[in-house]
Order: sequence, then C-alpha cells, then structure tokens
Amino acid sequence: MDPAPGIPLRRVLLYAVLLLVSNLATFLFSSSPSSSCAPPITASPPPPLRAVPAPGQPELPPEFHAFAGPHALPYGRNPNWGTAELRPPAGHPCLAFPDLLAAFMSYPVNGSCPDDELPSQRLLLRGCEPLPRRRCRPAAPPDPAPPLPLPDALWSTPPDRSVHWSAYTCKSFRCLVDRARSNRFDDCKDCFDLAGRERHRWLNATTTTGDSDEVLASASPRGSIRIGLDIGGGSGTFAVRMRERGVTVVATTVNLNGPFAAVVAARGVVPLYVSVAARLPLFDNTMDVVHSMHVLSGWMPPAALQFALFDVYRVLRPGGLFWLDHFFCGEAEMPAYVEVVESVGFGRLRWVTGRKLDRGAERKEMYLSALLEKPLKNSWRHP
Repeated sequence: MDPAPGIPLRRVLLYAVLLLVSNLATFLFSSSPSSSCAPPITASPPPPLRAVPAPGQPELPPEFHAFAGPHALPYGRNPNWGTAELRPPAGHPCLAFPDLLAAFMSYPVNGSCPDDELPSQRLLLRGCEPLPRRRCRPAAPPDPAPPLPLPDALWSTPPDRSVHWSAYTCKSFRCLVDRARSNRFDDCKDCFDLAGRERHRWLNATTTTGDSDEVLASASPRGSIRIGLDIGGGSGTFAVRMRERGVTVVATTVNLNGPFAAVVAARGVVPLYVSVAARLPLFDNTMDVVHSMHVLSGWMPPAALQFALFDVYRVLRPGGLFWLDHFFCGEAEMPAYVEVVESVGFGRLRWVTGRKLDRGAERKEMYLSALLEKPLKNSWRHP
C-alpha cells in the first residue's frame, strides 16, 4: 500500500486494521440467529426418498411415493414431533414384494379400490405392516343389511348380503358352518357356528384354567378387569363373552379364508386388523387382561414368540392378567417354549400342561394353559 503524500504510513495501517475489524463485526452480527434484522435461515427439506427397484423389478407406482412422502408440515417444525415432516409408516418389507405392492397401489385416485382383499392380506402377512394408506374406496357389499341392535347382535349370524365374499372359498354363512364337518383344513373352522360349540366356549370350566368368571375373579381387587385384548380373536366370541360381563375387549384378527373381521364387527365388538407379528398398537401399562387361544403357539419360532410375549407384558398394566389359553407344540419342543414363557417375568396364578389328543396321539403334541399376572410392584425391573 502506497500512502498519499504527507500521510504517515502508521496512520494508513491503523485505518486498514479498523476497517477490517468493522467489516468482521458486521458479518458476525448479521449472521447471529438472535439478530432481529437477519432473515430466518431455513434448511431446505431433503428430496423425497424413492424406492429404487432392483434390476428386473418394476418401478413402484407414483401413488406409493405420493403416500410415503415425506410431506412438509404446513406450519414448519412441530416441537412435539421434533421434525418438520410427516413420514407415513409402511412396513419396511413392503419393498421386498414390489409386484404385490405395485398392484396394491395401482388404482384411480378418488375412485374404486381394486377388489384385492386376498393379495393385500398376503402383503400384510409377509411383513408389509401397516399397509400403505390409499386414496380410493374399498370393495363392499352392494346392499348390506343394517346391523342388529345389542344385545341381539352378540349371538346372531349376520345375513349373507352383509359380507363381500370375493376373497373366500365359501360364499355364504351356511357354507362356513358346514365346513366344520369337512376334512379340509381351515383356520378356526368351527368359529362361525354361533349356535354350536362356539356358544359354550369359556363357560362352566370348559377350559383347563377355568371359565370366564373364574378368571375375572382372579383379579385383585375383584372387579378390576375392565378393558382388554384378545390376540387372534376368531369370530369374536371371547370378546362377546367379556362384553356380557361388562368388560370391553378388542379382538385382533385377519381374514384367513373367512370374513372374521366382518363377523366380529357384526356382533358388536371391535376387530383390530393386525397380524400376530405386529407390535400391539396400544400404549404401555394400559390393559387389564390379554387373552390368546391357539394363536400364540408352537408354530412360531421361539425368538418371535418371546418378542410377542414381551409385547403382551408391555401393554398389560401392573397387576394385569395374561390368559395363555391352550398353547400347543410338539412334546419335544415344550421345554424350550416353557423357558420362553418363563423368561418374560410373569407370575403364575394357574399352570396346566397335558397331552393334546384332538389330532391323534401319534402326533405327540402337548398343550399349556396358564393364567399369568404381571407383577404389581417393580414390574419394569428384571425379576
């Protein structure tokens, strides 16, 4: 720097230093988030994540990406969520079945959904849970009968025209009742005969751990069973039995070759359409009772069963009851499954084991029926 004639070099250097300091201070002040003059700095949202299909697999429909987002919240970051985006949930295995997923998400927006109960349930049972939401109207019976009032609905079979039958082998309730006498395997094949065996379930100590009244009387204090869950609720009879006793029970169900969810709803109780592998959509320490008959059984790998039982433990309130009703498995596998049940931390109220003979002694099957209690105190600590 060449100073002008007559201006000392030291003064020029001093002016240069002051100018540099002033510019630096101005920059720092204007960049501070507390500055009232500075415009807000907002990070641009990341681009939506698009599932990239593997070679040879189809590109997913735009409607799936429209659902999956992420969607920017209109008022910006929500402090309760800790994010400025809404990311609708879809089970991560959905992308492992692109053909089923593409078919599920292919429809005219604001039009009719495909008549696809069976393939969509296959997608759910393969782990795509929850299924993505859709912007279409589901298939339904064209002229359904109005539901019966309570209490008549509890033990009445709904009219055939109240069910959309396309996904099932049977096309009437008469067919569903008659298949109990066939040799073909169907899940819960006698569940739809509400005037037959179903009418007597959980009455008069017909189960090894007692009847419904005996189990309710096991709660402490008496009368403290008010709300609960039935895992694998079939046609809803356990939930109906509890409703007759003033207890509200929600029944989980899927439609395995029969309109289980529709029948549960027609009987005046709530069907929850989730698979046995799903985390229960209930908050911790809230249910008074959880029941399961046959569904939590030896067809599940021990590790998967342990996760399911810990989920039951999670949703039960301290002091709540878990009725494991006729768990069954092979005789050789029973010790391993007993170890799984005992690992969770329940206390035993009743515990009965025996041979399961209904499919023949040669199968060497065993059953376990147990009434278990979540500890009232320190239930979150390791026993």
